[in-house]
Amino acid sequence: MIAVDEALLRTLPLPVHGDDDDKDARGKVVVVGGGREVPGAALLAAVAALRAGAGKLQIAVPAGVAVPLAIAVPESRVISLPETAAGEVAPTALDVLGPTLDRSDAVLVGPGMLDGDAATQLAAGLVAVPGETRFVLDAGALIALARHAHAIRSAGGRVALTPHAGEMARLLECGRGAVEAEPERHALAAAERYGAVVALKGGRTVIALPDGRCWCYRDGRVGLATSGSGDTLAGVVAGLLARGCDPLRAVLWGVYLHGEAGNRLSVAHGSVGFLARELLAEIPGIMASFEPRGARDGAPAP
Repeated sequence: MIAVDEALLRTLPLPVHGDDDDKDARGKVVVVGGGREVPGAALLAAVAALRAGAGKLQIAVPAGVAVPLAIAVPESRVISLPETAAGEVAPTALDVLGPTLDRSDAVLVGPGMLDGDAATQLAAGLVAVPGETRFVLDAGALIALARHAHAIRSAGGRVALTPHAGEMARLLECGRGAVEAEPERHALAAAERYGAVVALKGGRTVIALPDGRCWCYRDGRVGLATSGSGDTLAGVVAGLLARGCDPLRAVLWGVYLHGEAGNRLSVAHGSVGFLARELLAEIPGIMASFEPRGARDGAPAP
């Protein structure tokens, strides 16, 4: 497996944005999720997308949590979606979201969605809409995705999946123990089955492509194993997609930025006890460390 490290990423630079670029040039990302019980998951993912450099943000959430999230994230436009009696996104949300896709560069579906059947049905419906929009499917959008594998494959490589071991077990309809025992094999199997870039999160995060190529990020620390951490990773990947990265580059960079943010907090605060929301402010500085020194100092890069 290829190591995901600074040396690799210096060969895969992020999109460059000039000082004359407006926010549209940095891309528009839509985060779909945030049910009544876990609205904060959508918040974390949405702010992570902005911290990764996306220019425009929309958060699409059940009507009951739309106003609080609009106040909590004033940088975003918030779309109020039809909701179920349990406060989850209703299946009819596809009618609301479908028309927005041709104006969106990246869409993240899943953070804070607890109704797995509805979430995966919505995700599959959105992915099936013709166009060039790229997708990240995470959390609730993965729970019942096995029955929609054909729809994901049909997207032609525009999808990234970011499961942990339990979600991977559902994707492949196998046991969690088997996934944990052979993460590389299962990541590759999922990538082939869904025709997508797959990042199997864990102590070692494995990134796989359908063609059999595989990467591994080994430098994560235990502090990342905390509530909301996966939402931040998914949001970073979505933000990078919006900026113009292809799904593989967005996932490789997203995994690295997320892991290195945790490493910085571990040094500053200890190995455990920092919060997922605290990862967010670390992301721009890590990206800046890859920029030419002149660009960081405000002078034109050579």
